Amino acid sequence: MAGTFIASRTLAESLFAVLFPGDCRVCGAPLLRISRLPVCQECLNAMRPIRGGLCVICGERLFSPYAVSGAAGEPVCGMCRRLAPTFARAVAYGSYEGGLRELIHLLKYSGVRPAANVLGRMLAEAIAGLEADFGVGPVIVVPVPLFRGKRRQREFNQAELIAKAALKFHSADDRLRLGERVLNRKRDTPSQTGLTTHQRRENMRGAFIVAQPEAIRGREVLVVDDVVTTGATVSECARVLLRAGANKVWVASVARTLKASAQYAQIGPTAGDGQANEEQTTVQEVSLAKAVGS
Repeated sequence: MAGTFIASRTLAESLFAVLFPGDCRVCGAPLLRISRLPVCQECLNAMRPIRGGLCVICGERLFSPYAVSGAAGEPVCGMCRRLAPTFARAVAYGSYEGGLRELIHLLKYSGVRPAANVLGRMLAEAIAGLEADFGVGPVIVVPVPLFRGKRRQREFNQAELIAKAALKFHSADDRLRLGERVLNRKRDTPSQTGLTTHQRRENMRGAFIVAQPEAIRGREVLVVDDVVTTGATVSECARVLLRAGANKVWVASVARTLKASAQYAQIGPTAGDGQANEEQTTVQEVSLAKAVGS
């Protein structure tokens, strides 16, 4: 029976390749497997979690093994030491580059919605790194909203699609609860490209409003987005949520832009962890394949 199924699947995939030719939207290689997502498995497997030394607060890359602060000796970047962010902690699955960047663009700009399932699985893994810090009670998941004009044009909010997919993969209890329309974007902000960190923060000032303060008052909130660049957007979201009564705000994203202009510090165990890394990679490949639905 198993052999018959495998033979039938192989035949179906061969017919698919002949009748519906296509190429991977990331690397350009021919797609030989039936999938709703036009990305090959090799490219998906290459989208790995962030490794190396990161700031425990904002998730930015560290450049010095001496970047520690506090009694616990946790790694903290210079920016967070000088000025604590409005959010308690931010995490991301991967670096905003290569195949992961292209996968996010497939969803945002090409409307390839099956990409949301894979990105949601990645977001769920990032959120798992925060769960030990969550307090007692439910955590309200708030996607970063789009301005209504941009949402009408795009016909969806990518952060919301990814958040919904992530909650499906979440294996814990129902502590994470989606807060739809809790946060609104009341004005369309100009492009952040080319702006300094200070200019980005000023650009985002007053862009959001809490439409349902009763949903987050006295609760912990998890702000989610597809990409975090300088953190200006999620910081402004956290600011208005805290002013509206949120107890604490966390941040999780699929990807973030990391500094890469210098050799960063490798903080944590490096020697003898090859087996663990291999096992983590294997688990990731299986989970991403399930997320694609191939």
